[in-house]
Amino acid sequence: MPDQSHTQQIDPASNPLGGFEDWETFMEKRYPEPLPGTVPAGGARTTLKQRDGYRDYRAEARSCVKEFYHQNHRLQTVELVRAKQAEFGRLGRGEMSVWDAIALLDTIVDDSDPDTENSQLLHALQSGEAAREAGMPRWFVLTTFLHDLGKLLCCYGEPQWSVVGDTFPVGCRFSDKIVFSEFFSENPDSADPRYNTEHGIYTPGCGLENVLMSWGHDEYLYYVLRPYLPEASHYIIRYHSFYPWHREGEYEWMLNDKDRAMLRWVKAFNPFDLYSKKDERPDVAKLMPYYQELVREFLPGKLRW
Repeated sequence: MPDQSHTQQIDPASNPLGGFEDWETFMEKRYPEPLPGTVPAGGARTTLKQRDGYRDYRAEARSCVKEFYHQNHRLQTVELVRAKQAEFGRLGRGEMSVWDAIALLDTIVDDSDPDTENSQLLHALQSGEAAREAGMPRWFVLTTFLHDLGKLLCCYGEPQWSVVGDTFPVGCRFSDKIVFSEFFSENPDSADPRYNTEHGIYTPGCGLENVLMSWGHDEYLYYVLRPYLPEASHYIIRYHSFYPWHREGEYEWMLNDKDRAMLRWVKAFNPFDLYSKKDERPDVAKLMPYYQELVREFLPGKLRW
């Protein structure tokens, strides 16, 4: 099991969300429909009613969600991201199987959101099954099943603003297409001439692999799984919360040819994440043998965390 001896006590004010579901529900409202052409026949379908255009997410967002974004946008800096990469990128917290990780994450999520209908295993199974029913490749189904496991960061005492949230580049000017972008006015990088120009510390065409992304569960899980899964899976895991890119079309200037080629996989994944929830519970006992075999096909018995 990962070493939790260095877990810090977090000020409750740093965890304004009642649970991660608060952010996920907000994102469903922000993007109420999948992009056209991204949902294969028989695949995931939105759980929300058809709407004309975007809803006014600022007006509808709960106060806890606004405070979460306020903290996230104020505190995600170049200095913070580099420090988190150094701290967690070495994967020195111990070893643990996928199944132990899911069980541990469920206990943590249950502490803040006791609705067992929203357990991480059930969400993982719903997402994975939606991808499997759509005929996606086995590596894609596994990626969909595992994509949220990086939320284990919360068991190390990480506050919510450095675990979840839609991600964005740091080290260059923040896009006004980022949700609640007005909160970046309090981010010190916005006043730093090294980071507040359009390109900042980057050059056009540098490629996303050379860009510092805001820290969270996506980047952490990428470190854990990158030795074992194909490159398209890396992009899904690392950039599935990068909505300013794959939903808003921002940051085109920093992309290289590989990024443009991989974008289709990130877009293909999004419906299985946001729109795969169903009222009926998955039959865990029936489905587990398939996912146990799938995990064994690609991953070792224990992973470094």
